[in-house]
Amino acid sequence: MRLLLVEDDVTLGDAVRDYLVEQGHVVDWSKCLASAREAVTEPFDAILLDWRLPDGSGIEWLRGVRVREGPNQHVPVLVLTARDQLDDRVEGLDAGADDYLTKPFELAELAARVRAISRRAVGQSHTVLRAGPIEVDVTARTVRVDGRAADLTAREYALLETLIRRPGRIVSQETLQQLVHGFDAEVESNTIKVHVSSLRRKLGYDAIETVRGMGYRMRS
Repeated sequence: MRLLLVEDDVTLGDAVRDYLVEQGHVVDWSKCLASAREAVTEPFDAILLDWRLPDGSGIEWLRGVRVREGPNQHVPVLVLTARDQLDDRVEGLDAGADDYLTKPFELAELAARVRAISRRAVGQSHTVLRAGPIEVDVTARTVRVDGRAADLTAREYALLETLIRRPGRIVSQETLQQLVHGFDAEVESNTIKVHVSSLRRKLGYDAIETVRGMGYRMRS
């Protein structure tokens, strides 16, 4: 998944980013709201948001994200904060957060909560996603085809998870590139086509449909 981390604490931000990258995610890190405002013009799978930032309140910024049309208006948001009073949690959730995690926290719990809010966002309550003979366990990060394990690279897995989380939806090549590689990554223009071609060899040539001029979608 492509995640946006909005956190000004460099030590914590480094730890969170490195852990999530090890988990196979793409993490864009904004250390202030000005940077976050620029980042959310691009699509994300989830946002991890600190409450208190150098240039304002993350909760007030979140209220604005929820009312403005854009690629992240409905993105799942996990608030990360030291504010642990009941009134604080209520305010954060009412502002549009999907979950609330108080500092300090364990990184494994953070990753689990990110997976949970992402599943709920697309109406999936379970950890195994299916499309025909393909099964993706998003917790174990394993893939099976007709019961047999498929050996995917990290990028191939990220692309497959992106598509299988959006059953029946067409995802443009540009959006896939951003979700799989990140906005600032320098990649060749045909990189997504290469990943898709490799996935078809491993999963079945009819697993991913090319919608000419629009992008790709997972066949059910």
